[in-house]
Amino acid sequence: MDGLTASETRELEQRMQKRQVKEFIGVFSNLVDHCFASCIDDFTSKSVSTRESGCVTRCVQKYLATQQRLSERFQENTAEMNQQQQR
Repeated sequence: MDGLTASETRELEQRMQKRQVKEFIGVFSNLVDHCFASCIDDFTSKSVSTRESGCVTRCVQKYLATQQRLSERFQENTAEMNQQQQR
């Protein structure tokens, strides 16, 4: 952010924060959609069944673990590419 005025820096930071919030909401929305579609299938009762509850818990855990692993691999690949560019 070198070469930017203080107001430009603040505006850039605000835009980055808004983008992060939008990305988080998108990931959360995808998680909800996926786990709901995969686990909830009985609409005859207002309450969530034990099976559905367990399924949602496993789904969320697996989804978050997958997202974490993808993030780690992305960081590893980025580090590799940076090292190759420095050579």
